[in-house]
Amino acid sequence: MGGVFVLRKPRNGNKCRCFDRCITMRQTETDLFSEETRMITRERRRGRRRKRRSFFLDMILLFRTCSYNILFLSLLLLSSSFSSVLSENLSPRNQTLRPLEELNKLKAINQHLRKINKPSIKTIHSPDGDIIDCVLLHHQPAFDHPRLRGQKPLDPPERPKGHNRRGLRPKSFQLWGLEGETCSEGTVPIRRTKEEDILRANSVTSFGKKLRHYRRDTSSNGHEHAVGYVSGEKYYGAKASINVWAPQVQNQYEFSLSQIWIISGSFGNDLNTIEAGWQVSPELYGDNYPRFFTYWTNDAYQATGCYNLLCSGFVQTNSEIAIGAAISPSSSYKGGQFDITLLIWKDPKHGNWWLEFGSGILVGYWPSFLFTHLKEHASMVQYGGEIVNSSPFGAHTSTQMGSGHFAEEGFTKSSYFRNIQVVDWDNNLVPSPNLRVLADHPNCYDIQGGSNRAWGSYFYYGGPGKNPKCP
Repeated sequence: MGGVFVLRKPRNGNKCRCFDRCITMRQTETDLFSEETRMITRERRRGRRRKRRSFFLDMILLFRTCSYNILFLSLLLLSSSFSSVLSENLSPRNQTLRPLEELNKLKAINQHLRKINKPSIKTIHSPDGDIIDCVLLHHQPAFDHPRLRGQKPLDPPERPKGHNRRGLRPKSFQLWGLEGETCSEGTVPIRRTKEEDILRANSVTSFGKKLRHYRRDTSSNGHEHAVGYVSGEKYYGAKASINVWAPQVQNQYEFSLSQIWIISGSFGNDLNTIEAGWQVSPELYGDNYPRFFTYWTNDAYQATGCYNLLCSGFVQTNSEIAIGAAISPSSSYKGGQFDITLLIWKDPKHGNWWLEFGSGILVGYWPSFLFTHLKEHASMVQYGGEIVNSSPFGAHTSTQMGSGHFAEEGFTKSSYFRNIQVVDWDNNLVPSPNLRVLADHPNCYDIQGGSNRAWGSYFYYGGPGKNPKCP
């Protein structure tokens, strides 16, 4: 109420005695009241004008802001559409999914490593970088299988009749044991799988498996062979001595191996195989050392089976040999030759397939329940070499088989299998009857067979891969 004067009667209740004075006081009060009223009116008018100006200004600013926002949104939508046309891979959705996919992949790898790397009571570091874990017999991966869970490894079976136990002790052929390190009785040495080993594979599920292939010809999915084989009878095992080399492998997606195959079923989805020998596989092991290996499948390399002890299957019983570990020494061109002797046979009592190395050293066995056709017997036995040809740059691979030299060069230059034998129905070890030889691509890798008193049935095999006759 500032600026407004309230007129009150004099406290003594007397009227102005001086008429002029009273008139003057009333006049002054009236003038003051009128001036104050005019001031209030002017202020109210100014306020209305200010409000009108403020309203119009706010509307202009709002319109300007909305225009900017609409323009910005239009440009953003145009830019987004243009970016999606340029490259689908650059979309925020894909960029968000990639780290999630990598995270899930690493999670699956670590889970798989925990499954196959068992607790050890001792760890040995090999000169080649391998880590060997000494694992209790009943803790090895094989006993994760429902049919083996809670059981113990079987006692050694009866050897085939006619078997001559001559050969080298395992300590002299694997790098991890050259310095005197050993695993104690009651344990098995297992090569530890590392994260980088699985990362080299196409996926966690394909790690430790061979690519699917069927035939021994040009349609065999890049797998090429030079083999000796027998078929047409019932076979219960095989034996041979194989010289070890360190062939050059062109890239990590290829391998070179020499092995024995025990085969039953057709070359379709029901193929059963048991395999053992040496191989160079950069993808599986991360280097170019020749390594002792095993393999099995009961469905033509599809869902079942694996290399070495990378799944539930092969039961190891030996504390001196590490399956998958590097072999040393190896043979040299025109120099010393180093070979290993392998025997695979079916136990007549329990039906399991056993593996022996060298001078009577039992490595372990494949339980018969792993197989369908091989529960009874084998219908074919093969010996020889295999490589993977990924056809790099549209040409044949230069990955070597065996020594990397053709069969015609002979001893100290070519790879060989000697003293080739099979096990018959009565558990007798006999020379391989009617051994035949076959090379998928003889201009790349070939094979030549023969027989003499010292070596029995034998053959030389191998080759360099890419050459003028094998472009």
